[in-house]
Amino acid sequence: MRLHHTLLTLLLVAIVLGSSSCTTSKPTAGQRGYTEEGKASYYSNKLHGRKMANGQPYNRHRLTAAHRTLPFGTKVKVTNLQTNKTVKLKITDRGPFVKGRVIDLSEAAAKRLDYLDTGIVPVKVKVIKAAPSR
Repeated sequence: MRLHHTLLTLLLVAIVLGSSSCTTSKPTAGQRGYTEEGKASYYSNKLHGRKMANGQPYNRHRLTAAHRTLPFGTKVKVTNLQTNKTVKLKITDRGPFVKGRVIDLSEAAAKRLDYLDTGIVPVKVKVIKAAPSR
């Protein structure tokens, strides 16, 4: 009986220890599910056609954005926290380099979020697809 009790105790300890190692951690930058909040601005029209950090020309009509650290090709969903409007786009450039701003959107993306008149808006950025591996 004593051996049975000892085995049962060991089994319970193993279950408790095993279940505690199954906790989930928050996704890191670039991983699907990663989120951050801050302010968004958008590119000036005079940058249309100029080369971005990824080597391609900026096109104000495409759904693209600049982020300081997310890998090029990362797909994100950006939500305007004032209107709840969303847009899905791809990270293609670096920036913004202004404190408090987390993302610079193309004109097309800013238009979808309805903030062309204000120029800056509070947003939530969520990674929906990690950049392809190189």
